[in-house]
Parts: sequence; C-alpha cells; structure tokens
Amino acid sequence: MTLTSIIKPWLPLFIGCFFSCVCAAQNKALQLPGIPYPLSWENKPINYAVKGSVLTIEAGAKTDMFRDPNVTYNTDNAPKLLFTADNNFVITARIEHDFASKWDGGALVLKTDAKHWVKFCFEKDYTGIHRVVSVVTNDISDDCNSVPLLQNFVYYKMAKADNVVTLYFSADAKKWFLIRHFQYNAKGPLKVGFLAQSPTGTHKVVTFSNITYQHKKIKDPYTGE
Repeated sequence: MTLTSIIKPWLPLFIGCFFSCVCAAQNKALQLPGIPYPLSWENKPINYAVKGSVLTIEAGAKTDMFRDPNVTYNTDNAPKLLFTADNNFVITARIEHDFASKWDGGALVLKTDAKHWVKFCFEKDYTGIHRVVSVVTNDISDDCNSVPLLQNFVYYKMAKADNVVTLYFSADAKKWFLIRHFQYNAKGPLKVGFLAQSPTGTHKVVTFSNITYQHKKIKDPYTGE
C-alpha cells in the first residue's frame, strides 16, 4: 500500500475542510473598540484593518449604496461592517479619506433591509467639494447635500430615539450641528456600522476613528443629548 493510495480516498474531505476553515475565518465576527457588539461584513472590502481603535476600510471600484429617485440606478455593493444595534442608541465616529474621485465617501449606516436604510456620508460631491451628505431610503432614496467642508475629515453622530433618527456633524468634535431629524418606521432588526464607497473611482480607503456607541435615548434633538 502506497502513501498515495492511503491519502487519495481522504483528499476530498481534506479539501472540503480546508475551504470550510477559510470561509469561516473570512466570515468571523469582528470586535471593534467602542462597539459592544460583534460586527460582520455585508459585501467584503478589498482590504481592511483594525489597529487599536482605528478602523480602515478599502472599497473597490464602482461601489455604492443608492436607489435613484429616477429609478435609473440601483446598487448596494459597497462594503459595510455592521452590528445589530439597540432600538435607542447614539453612535459617533471621525471619518477621513482623500477625496480622489467623484462621490468617494465614507459613512455611518443604519439598515433594516435593502429598501429601508440611512447613509450618512462624507463625500466628494458632483462639483468636487467635500460635502456632508445624507441619504434616507424608504423604497427609493433621497439625496440631501448639506454642509461643504475644506478639511479631509469630519465627526459624525447618529442618534435613534424610538422611531426618530437625528444626524449631526462637527468639524472639531466640540460643536455639533443638526443635519436631519426624521421618522424611521421600518420594522425588523437594526444593523448599524461603517461604509466605504467609490462609485466612479478605482478604489477608496476610508479611516474611522474616535468611535463611540451608547445604548441611550436622547431627550433633546438639538443637542443630541
């Protein structure tokens, strides 16, 4: 009896086990300082890193999350690192990238399903400006272009109090300004987390830092507290 004759009958099992282990490793839940719950990927990035409390996500080419009001463009292939959130919460993060191509962006995301979600994005707009942008999707997306900024980073806060969501931005993490305040009535588990996108570019690296999460219900939408 040769070594080959011994191994050959077991080879399919070995191969199957190897690929099962690889897939399990790729789908393993991640832990991120500042977030008390495990996170997992929806759409895998080209690359990512967690170094201390800093998360970096690299999105590939033609990646986006948008359901066009004109119904001419519908995609949800941007990499998102998400966790199941509480009904009431406040999440904050510093978002930074280099704004290379039109609509490059990094975002905080709240998602119930493919047709009900919120994307709070720091984006290079159609004019080339660094822009605070929010997209609220109930079957179809809206597209709200807000404050322009000269810097490559911004601080974002998203607060959910029962069925009301409020979005804030800050240039320095000291003074917060309300961007949007709206009802969110989608039913089902809430996924919250971080997104990188490059709708017209070849790739985009986005850095998230200063990440905090609190299970709390804000009392004053104008202060976020």
